[in-house]
Amino acid sequence: MAKKTAFYDLHKSYNAKIVDFAGFEMPVQYDGIISEHMAVRNSVGVFDVSHMGEFFVNGKDALAFLQKCTTNDVSKLSTGKIQYSAMCYEDGGVVDDLLVYCFGDQYMLVVNASNIEKDFNWLSSNKTGFDAELVNRSDDFSLLAVQGKNSLPALQKLTDTDLSSLKYYTFAEGKIAGVDAVISRTGYTGEAMGFELYISSDITTSEKVWKEIFKAGEEFNIKPIGLGARDTLRLEAGYCLYGNDIDKSTNTIEAGLGWITKPKKGEFNGKSKVEAELANGSKRKLIGFIVAGRLPARQGYEIYCNNKKIGAVTSGSMSPCLNKNIGLGYVESAFAIPGTNIKIKIRSDFADAEIVKTPFIGKE
Repeated sequence: MAKKTAFYDLHKSYNAKIVDFAGFEMPVQYDGIISEHMAVRNSVGVFDVSHMGEFFVNGKDALAFLQKCTTNDVSKLSTGKIQYSAMCYEDGGVVDDLLVYCFGDQYMLVVNASNIEKDFNWLSSNKTGFDAELVNRSDDFSLLAVQGKNSLPALQKLTDTDLSSLKYYTFAEGKIAGVDAVISRTGYTGEAMGFELYISSDITTSEKVWKEIFKAGEEFNIKPIGLGARDTLRLEAGYCLYGNDIDKSTNTIEAGLGWITKPKKGEFNGKSKVEAELANGSKRKLIGFIVAGRLPARQGYEIYCNNKKIGAVTSGSMSPCLNKNIGLGYVESAFAIPGTNIKIKIRSDFADAEIVKTPFIGKE
């Protein structure tokens, strides 16, 4: 049976379309993906992302354990800082991408909903020899993402924490609407301004915070946003989605995530594969493209250049901001050059497309 977040009854009250996503009954849309997408781009929107997983790591060897299990350099974190990172198998394949929060004496890992059990088991299997405690507290938290340029003035009404002082990828512990919260300056939409709020998963508490946020954001025409618009927003920003653009068959270098992969920090899972990719070059690379026609490119569609199959689409959709079909995909490295004309095989037809730099849109 699919799980429900603490906001489920609120989603139903908005007549949201509910789907089974990663074992949760989640809202995919409320009044339409395009209108929800543009609400975030133009003002502010609220996502229920309580299905995400939260693990806590503490103990004498917590740092050393995370250095072994993640690709980024955790030693660079100080209290209140956040790091985007990845976990890799020994062959370089991606276990998951994640956020690492530093609370000083302990760390919080935020992992993808579909990977909670897999990630926890994988981390547990790597804990041998480390004096570190790993705890899955995913059920303890509700998580709301409040995204868009008016997220700050709306939320500032509800907290004494100076939100304007929070830099990107930092967090503070404070209160939202009188409720204890971790207030994080992060998001998955590509917006320059946005916050993620970790609060108790108690239904009464969660619903109180949701209602207070919507009351505070009423003057900004705040809207609830479903997972459909979350996907189109992240794609415009060129962000990878686990299961589409990265998975156990991809490594961080070919996925364009070399900036979160730090081989100089010491040993970590998959390091030898990373170093080989860096030394010899990747055979393929993740690229962005814009389709000339009106048919969207979908995951698995083949990519061609000069009548040669060179790769495949991993993500694709209409961009509400550009009013064009956009996508991500892996192609042979020799063709991964912005300006290269390609063709996407869409059913029995071939659609013209062009490789472009990502993100598709810039932060305002």
